[in-house]
Order: sequence, then C-alpha cells, then structure tokens
Amino acid sequence: MEITPSARKHGYGDAEVIHWDDDELTGLGTISPATHKARDARHFRAIIAARKNLAHANAELEAAVAAARAAGDSWTVIGAALETSRQAAFQRFGTKG
Repeated sequence: MEITPSARKHGYGDAEVIHWDDDELTGLGTISPATHKARDARHFRAIIAARKNLAHANAELEAAVAAARAAGDSWTVIGAALETSRQAAFQRFGTKG
C-alpha cells in the first residue's frame, strides 16, 4: 500500500492505522455539482464511518493482543478470548513483521 502525503498515520498501542483523505480515496473531489445530480449521501457517509470505526477497532484489537502477549498470556488464552483456536490467533497476530 502506497502512502501519499494526504494519508495520516495514527498509532494505537503497537498497531498502526492509516487514514486516507476521503476525497482522494473516493474521487469525490473531482465531481462537480453542476454536472452531477444531487443525492442523499447518508448511506455513503454511513459506509465511510463504519470503515473508519472498523480500522480503529482492528488497531485496538491488535494492541490488546500485543499487550496480552507482553503480559505473558498464552495463545490458548488469547484464542479463547477471540473465540477461535490458539493456532488461528497466532496466525493472525503472532507473525507480524
């Protein structure tokens, strides 16, 4: 993933989330109201908000798992908290970098 000047990085614990400028991501900055019929954008805005919330939640989860590992919790315990196996938890969170 290429990071452009309009991308902003936010760290959550050991995890990092990149937030892209919405106009750059969507191309909405190039749309002219003179040539495009106005529509209700509430669903579009809801999708953007959900995407941002999901990115934050994923970063928070990664930070919580990293903190649990740093505190000595096993992959079995972490897997149980995630309602998955220890192997699945390790595959998702244990092989960073």
